[in-house]
Amino acid sequence: MSLTDIIQASVLFLILIGFSVVVWKAASNWRWFNIVAVVITMLLAITFLFPTAAVLKCRSAWHKVQEELELKLANLKVEKQKLKFGELSEEDSSLSGGLVELRQQLAKLGIESGRLWRNLESKNNSTYTPVRILLGAAPSPANGVDGIPGAEPADEAVPAQPLVPPNMLVYCFAEQADKNQLLVPKFYLGAFRVEASSPTEVALVPTGNLEQYQLNYMKEGKARNWSLYELLPLDGHEPFLTSSSVALGSNPTADIDSWLVDDVSDLLDEAAKSIPGFVVPEQTRKNYVEDGRQADDDDPLLSRWTKVKFLENHKIEVDSQDQRSALEGGFFDGNGRAVDARLQRGGDGNAEFKKDDTLVLIEEEAKKLIDEGVCIEEDRFYLRPLNDYGYVFRRIRLRVLALKDRKVELTREQEMLNQAIAKTVTMVVMNQEIKLKLEQDLTQYRIESKAIRDHTEKLVQQTQEMRAEMNRLEQENTELEQSLEQKHLTIERQLDALTATP
Repeated sequence: MSLTDIIQASVLFLILIGFSVVVWKAASNWRWFNIVAVVITMLLAITFLFPTAAVLKCRSAWHKVQEELELKLANLKVEKQKLKFGELSEEDSSLSGGLVELRQQLAKLGIESGRLWRNLESKNNSTYTPVRILLGAAPSPANGVDGIPGAEPADEAVPAQPLVPPNMLVYCFAEQADKNQLLVPKFYLGAFRVEASSPTEVALVPTGNLEQYQLNYMKEGKARNWSLYELLPLDGHEPFLTSSSVALGSNPTADIDSWLVDDVSDLLDEAAKSIPGFVVPEQTRKNYVEDGRQADDDDPLLSRWTKVKFLENHKIEVDSQDQRSALEGGFFDGNGRAVDARLQRGGDGNAEFKKDDTLVLIEEEAKKLIDEGVCIEEDRFYLRPLNDYGYVFRRIRLRVLALKDRKVELTREQEMLNQAIAKTVTMVVMNQEIKLKLEQDLTQYRIESKAIRDHTEKLVQQTQEMRAEMNRLEQENTELEQSLEQKHLTIERQLDALTATP
């Protein structure tokens, strides 16, 4: 029990005692009905005291709820204004980051991507063939979410138009739900031609042979929702800017915080998972990770950008005199001026800059303005060259075709090499057998050579002994011959003496 409750109970107890004392003192002068009426009034006052307190407490609580709701309403109105028009920027005292600005950015993206058709459901039921793909419009949501077509009922007086213009070249993407359960393009399915189109269905035919991973993606049932683009999406820096990037000055009036990515490497790895066996090259990863850092003199010339500050009012011509569609040769002419009417500023075709305005330009163009004394350099940034996906896909397809032809040649050469290797292995086996036999012959040859060498040495020794013996016998024969000659002479002399031959 709190101190307030104790005080209130004490006051009520004192009032009750005071009432009892007053009634006891007046009992001698009052009549019985006076006393009964006073007592009943006191009891009723005590009885209704608690409901009255409860009512006051409830009213106080509801009054507090009313104040909180009014405060929330005021905050919601302020929040609504911020969401619609954005917050006040301290740098240039302008509103940015609101729904109006986001709609303008969405309109700009729509201009760059051309016409598009979203949330088209596949009617093939996972029986995809590389010949014909049938799509149909998905049921429209009741609330009409921005970016999903068909939110409003069609006017019956207006004749039904084809869902997609026939014979049109479209670039198709598979849609998947993101963390907010909104369908967004996630996987590139290839370029298709609109073979036939009705108000509810469209038939597509590939312009060339689809890649195997694209066919597998369709056959696995992942391509249930499709997006069709008149033009391939343009590459940009903002979706890949990291929290460590410094090139946020490329668009000083934009709220870049909503575009920040914590780790571009993880984003690239996640995108690479959609293609089996694909690994992002390190040079490509480096270009995206370092996008927006301070520029070095060793960086490629086309990647060096300069942030300049204007010293005076200046105009730059941005609209080309040529007028054509982006499908007929791109959005810009050779000097970088807009040729598509959807991108042109109109009027005199010049972009006006006031004193102290900042702008990020490629280094070569920035130097021209600096040399003219129009502006000064504030900073330098490294910005990766943007990709032209239409050119990249065509180049990749040509490279794939060349690699397929090269693969056929290498396969044929591989077969010939395998045959040569098989023959070589056979020859090696035969040579091994021959080598084994030669080793056996060599062993036998060494044994026989040793035997012949031993026999030869024995014969040489015997020959030497025989020569020595023959020399000895020859000497003996010579001695005997000399002895015989002497004996013969002696005998001859004796015979001559005996016969007295004169």
